[in-house]
Amino acid sequence: MVRSADIVIIGGGIIGCATAYELAKLGAKNVVVLEKSYITSGSTGRCGAGVRQQWGLKLNALLAKKSVEIFECLEAELGMDIEFRQGGYLVLAHTEKQVEQFKKNIALQNSLGIPSRFVTKEEAKEICPPINTDSFIVATYCPTDGHANPFLTTFAYQRAAERLGVKFYRYTEAQAITKNSDGTFVVHTNRGDISTQKILNAAGPWAREVANMVGVDIPTHPERHQIMVTEPVAPLFDTMVISFQIGIYVQQVPHGSFVLGIGEKEEPSHNINSTWQFLEHIIGELVRILPIMSNLRVVRQWAGSYTKTPDSAPILGEHPEAPNFFMAVGFSGHGFMVAPMTARVTAQMMLGQRPEIDVSPLFLDRFERGELIVEPSVVG
Repeated sequence: MVRSADIVIIGGGIIGCATAYELAKLGAKNVVVLEKSYITSGSTGRCGAGVRQQWGLKLNALLAKKSVEIFECLEAELGMDIEFRQGGYLVLAHTEKQVEQFKKNIALQNSLGIPSRFVTKEEAKEICPPINTDSFIVATYCPTDGHANPFLTTFAYQRAAERLGVKFYRYTEAQAITKNSDGTFVVHTNRGDISTQKILNAAGPWAREVANMVGVDIPTHPERHQIMVTEPVAPLFDTMVISFQIGIYVQQVPHGSFVLGIGEKEEPSHNINSTWQFLEHIIGELVRILPIMSNLRVVRQWAGSYTKTPDSAPILGEHPEAPNFFMAVGFSGHGFMVAPMTARVTAQMMLGQRPEIDVSPLFLDRFERGELIVEPSVVG
């Protein structure tokens, strides 16, 4: 293992691997990624991997739109199939209040060039034939939303970064960090020490612990969320069906299985054990929307962690109390879908460049200013 680096990234998930690639693409040399387990072992490998542009806040929608534009070209750029499929997102409205909010959402999205639109129950039935049209009032649909394979996407970024000279050290845990008087750092790992000029905290559920190593704090905590997978069946629909009110999402993936999850708030914990209560709850909610699901066998379920913040929006940029300590954490369940553009702007900021998108509203000091990001369109 090397003993010095210009940049050390802590975390080998989609954010860490994508940012490593973007840094190298911009000419950064001597970049190291530390992962305490295997690549994608944290939240990335346990996520639903949906890619949605239907947001209610401009910055979220813009990050997602720019990420979709990158996703569309990623296979060609990275040289690896990531199973990105644009089957759209069908977002259900169950109340008149939601309908009014969705009108605002659509207007915003369309102003940014996102091709979302309202669809009637009949149109929703054409998009998703098994849907129970009595379970919602109206829906919105964006055909360029989609889904990718989180493992293949992360591995593609990792391998492309390695080709550009980035070094990845698996099973290498950052255990402590020393801040030197000249502003540099020493990252102490189970395999030895690495001196570095800059650090990126991309540690997901362990982001707060990593920040504490530098002597600063960030308001993040892990929250368990669970997913289940059914047996594979013949293709029924391509779209992701989602309900913010119920907090549920479901999609049929390329090999025929359905991947589905439900947003349930839990106490902060690193517990990622799955439960039978989750299975009971999600099936009860799901069959009201898609009755056909009651006939399918569940073959697997698992849990992973959202890294939550007080406003469920990520924390980006340099820590104001720790120069050269950068953060890309706290995505609260939507890190995968905005990872491509987040990685790009993070790399630009770390190299002292002006980011393509102004992400200053996501800086840490928003909490001190009381300028929280209030997003109306979230699951869980």
